[in-house]
Amino acid sequence: LTPGQWGDAPQMIEVLDRIRVTRPLGGRPRTRPAHVSGDKAYSSQRNRRYLRRRRIKHTIPEPRDQRANRRRRGSTGGRPVGFDRERYRRRNEVERTINRLKHFRAVATRYEKRAYVFHGTVTAAAIRLWLRP
Repeated sequence: LTPGQWGDAPQMIEVLDRIRVTRPLGGRPRTRPAHVSGDKAYSSQRNRRYLRRRRIKHTIPEPRDQRANRRRRGSTGGRPVGFDRERYRRRNEVERTINRLKHFRAVATRYEKRAYVFHGTVTAAAIRLWLRP
C-alpha cells in the first residue's frame, strides 16, 4: 500500500517482485506471471526494461509522445512495441472488479490508518463479492 497521492506505475516493479504463487503439487512458488497488462501510465522505459529482462510478456499501449519521440530518433529509437488489442480489452474486467470493491465505503475512503487493517478490509470485501450470487 502506498499513500493516496502516489502513482501506481512507479510501484509496478516492487509489486511484481513480491509475487509468489504456490504450485498445487508443491515445489518452488512461481515468481513470474505469464502476462502483464497495464494502461499508458505503466509505459515507462524502466518498466518495459524490467519486463524484457524478466521475459514477461506485456500489453501496455505506448503513449503518443513516446511514440513520436521514438520515431523522431529514427533507427536509434528502437522498434515499435507490440500491442494486442484483444488482450488489452480484457483489462476492463480488472477495472470493473476494482470499481465494485470501491462500492464498499470502508475500501473507497480507507478509514483505517494501519496497512494490515486496510488489507483485511479489502480481503473481506473481496470475499463478499466472490460469495455474492
